[in-house]
Amino acid sequence: MASNNNGNERRRRGTASALCLGVSLALGGAAHAQDAFNLDELIAAAKKEKPITVYAVTGKIVDTAQAFTAKYGVQASGKKVNEATQVELMIREHRAGNVVGDVSLATDVASAMGELLPAGIATSWTPPDIEGDIPQKLRDPLVVVSDPHVWTYNTEKYETCPVTNIWQLTEPRWKGKLAMLDLFDKPLYADWFNQIETHHDADVAKAYEDLYGKKLETGEKSATAAWVKAFAENAPLLTDSSSVADAAGAPGQTDPFFVITSVAKYRDNEAKGLKLGLCSGVKPFSGFLYPGFGLIAGQTKSPNAAKLFLHYLMTEEGIAPQTADGKLSGNMKIALPADEPSRVADHLDELMAFDAATAADDLDKREGWQDFWRVNYKK
Repeated sequence: MASNNNGNERRRRGTASALCLGVSLALGGAAHAQDAFNLDELIAAAKKEKPITVYAVTGKIVDTAQAFTAKYGVQASGKKVNEATQVELMIREHRAGNVVGDVSLATDVASAMGELLPAGIATSWTPPDIEGDIPQKLRDPLVVVSDPHVWTYNTEKYETCPVTNIWQLTEPRWKGKLAMLDLFDKPLYADWFNQIETHHDADVAKAYEDLYGKKLETGEKSATAAWVKAFAENAPLLTDSSSVADAAGAPGQTDPFFVITSVAKYRDNEAKGLKLGLCSGVKPFSGFLYPGFGLIAGQTKSPNAAKLFLHYLMTEEGIAPQTADGKLSGNMKIALPADEPSRVADHLDELMAFDAATAADDLDKREGWQDFWRVNYKK
């Protein structure tokens, strides 16, 4: 038991480190907010409101909403909706004055920061009684979960990860044998490029020098752009998440793909017999953390029920279906399960954390990165 507690503590420390956060309690304001907040009063107010609908990128939201209803007697239904469609629906419903989705979970981050929140289409609320356990950078907007996307290899084919540096992925060895989510369908990958350039370009340049023993010389605007161009020229397969996972992890392959994917797909190691393994020690990063905001529709008719649902998601009971898939709760007291398939908790300090503060810039430059990819992509 002591060993498990130590492991949980290590995971909590690792989570905080990976998210580049210093937990600031702002003692006076936080204490006042906790004193003023009464969960029982929120539940009572929520019971007087109309049922709510929750949009989320995971199908598990259906069962979560049912569990919420059973616990509190407040009617909620969950609906699986991808990031881009959540944005479209929230904008359309706001303009029509007819809100259907009262809560949005894990919508497109760049669109949320660049459009939904500034325009009042969505609002953020952080539970005052849990606020002290949520790092400052994850409070406004509230990050319910962060989704780790990691470089992944086939453990049946390789005893250890065959890649130690992202620049290796630009070499002939991997041409036509790489895969990731389609950045035109899932623009978070275009946003990832912009996040790298904005915050970690020097790390990309150093990774090149570490691998080849010489400084990067490029005519591109940045080391990141040079890497993205060379990566695109190696013709990665752009597809959906299941196909990406299958390309890397299907057993019996003589030359499996090397991919980047969400650790949520590692559940298919048991469900489908895949052989997915997390690549650790890759320079300059082994993957990235994509924040999943919990937002409330600005025109919801059930604000208290929506707040109660977000409160539920910030508890161990409410978020358990997602932490089982390796998604990290914004509540630092909630650790990943010891049996989480990817073991990402041991590698959080190797992951690049998205900085929501610059996400509006990601939205502005998204099409530019997509066009840059399109121009340089070669089969």
